[in-house]
Amino acid sequence: ASGIGKATAAEFVRNGAKVVLADVQDDLGRALAAELGADSASYTRCDVTDEAQIAAAVDLAVARHGRLDVMHNHAGVTGRMVIDSVGSLDLADFDRTMAANAQSAVAGIKHAARVMEPRRSGCIICTASTAGLLGGLIAPTYRISKAAVIGAVRAFAGELGRHGVRVNAISPHGIATQFGLRGLAELFPEASEEERRRMVETGMNEMGGGTVLEVEDIARAAVYLASDDARYINGHNLVVDGATTW
Repeated sequence: ASGIGKATAAEFVRNGAKVVLADVQDDLGRALAAELGADSASYTRCDVTDEAQIAAAVDLAVARHGRLDVMHNHAGVTGRMVIDSVGSLDLADFDRTMAANAQSAVAGIKHAARVMEPRRSGCIICTASTAGLLGGLIAPTYRISKAAVIGAVRAFAGELGRHGVRVNAISPHGIATQFGLRGLAELFPEASEEERRRMVETGMNEMGGGTVLEVEDIARAAVYLASDDARYINGHNLVVDGATTW
């Protein structure tokens, strides 16, 4: 209902899709559904750490629209961004982060496949991150969870492909969304929001010419992966990073 998810929902609607928004941000979700139009969008509450709620969201989409063509597993949390050492790793925080970021993607794949396989058609997209490909600044828990998302996509792609269902990942680099800026606030509590924004848009940006990664870039990548233009792309991690991880 916000950030990349909001932009992606809007881009799918712009391309003729009907979407079911699933989030725990009820006010934002309902407002976005109203903005996109009742004929194109609806909202349902879904805590992605609860498999039953993911299953219910999938069933709602099928009941409302007759089928599910695309599932975008995008929800997630940062977890604790600062740890002093491996010895100080909080395994309870690790479990919460893995549940929201990795387990939810696996559950989303499971339940989307449940309704897509009988039709032998469908596309599942999971949002990973360049954090799952790199070491460095961000705490290990988030990195591990995003690496697990990429691993899940690769683990399921072969089997699902034989049933006509594609599953791919998108790994965005840093974008100055509220989600990303909140994470940086924990790492750099004395920096202003504008300073943190510059860290992302300038310090984490390998592209010249004033090009800055925006949420719409990830939204268009998702629509591409869902389209017939990508009909033979399966098990792929589409990295959208301006060659940062090259």
